[in-house]
Amino acid sequence: MSRAFYLDVSAAVHRRAGLGRYAESLLEAMEPQAVSRLALFFNREHGVELPPEWAGLPRRTVALGYKPWRMIVLVAQMLGLGFDPFFPDAALFHATEHLLLPFRRLPTVLTVHDLIFDHLPQAHKWLNRRYLKLAMPLFTRRATHIIAVSEATRRDLIRLYGLPADKITVIYEAADPRFSPRNALERQTVRATYGLPARYILYVGTIEPRKNLLRLLRAWEPLYGAGEAPPLVIVGKRGWLSGDFFAAVERSPARDGVIITGYLLDDDLPAVFSAATLFVFPSLYEGFGLPPLEAMACGTPVLCSNRSSLPEVVGEAALTVDPANVEAIRHAMRRLLRDAALREALRRKGLEQAARFSWQQAAAETLRLYRRLAG
Repeated sequence: MSRAFYLDVSAAVHRRAGLGRYAESLLEAMEPQAVSRLALFFNREHGVELPPEWAGLPRRTVALGYKPWRMIVLVAQMLGLGFDPFFPDAALFHATEHLLLPFRRLPTVLTVHDLIFDHLPQAHKWLNRRYLKLAMPLFTRRATHIIAVSEATRRDLIRLYGLPADKITVIYEAADPRFSPRNALERQTVRATYGLPARYILYVGTIEPRKNLLRLLRAWEPLYGAGEAPPLVIVGKRGWLSGDFFAAVERSPARDGVIITGYLLDDDLPAVFSAATLFVFPSLYEGFGLPPLEAMACGTPVLCSNRSSLPEVVGEAALTVDPANVEAIRHAMRRLLRDAALREALRRKGLEQAARFSWQQAAAETLRLYRRLAG
């Protein structure tokens, strides 16, 4: 039997936001293409197990807390230890989050999603930032090859860590196939379920400083107060260092127009996107930026930041703006709200742009890389 390509799916098993979605989507797209060569690794922290649909795949596990396991991996890397004996049937190991297990002979692939801790250190907790500042240069040097999820991330790796360009391959993420325009009944149902108005401006993502929601709030408030803008709907779970944003919402003169839903089920998100008048994503930094792509796949006009990877993702299919300029964000929102023809043009372009990205393509490119590295 052929030796296996091991994929670390810990982030997916533990439902860790974007990292988990990446590992899950990549595995599901690779499985039909890999001809029984896939095997899984994950941390059974808190006794979690694989989803039933993956139960038939070979696996190896550890059962440690997240922080102790991260420290074990880092110390083992620093000491030059090898975990090869624990994976005797492996042809390759793919670290899908920023945690590369140490091996002496086994080829390894490390996916680097972003270098936020270097670009925006204030957006990370101190201890996590210190860990990544120490670990990521080491992990990227030790990896046989690196997958970057955007050209922006690839440039960051070359500039910050001095990595050779031929060690890094860009393989784009994609919106899940469930993200598509929904009909009037589905939109009406989701509005009723979550108490959403007939028209609204939408943001989807974790609530944290990097997402720049304070500036979005400040840009939107005068428009809402003047009757030019509908309510602002914020979808996503509360992240770290988000207290200032929630305090600003409570003090806002437009407090009655802010709807914070918290985390929503993935199956409901396409209808929430589809029902929105427009989607706004003024993030200060993204390694890739799935929410704008998901919005475009649902036929929703997009306004987003002009920084980092986002111009790559949206192409010519969205309005882009300087996220540090509150007035520029306000002007772009006003323009989109007033111009129905522009919204329709962006809707059409967005559907075309989103169709250029697919997990099947990402899986095929990843498997080609595996086979090349494993010989």
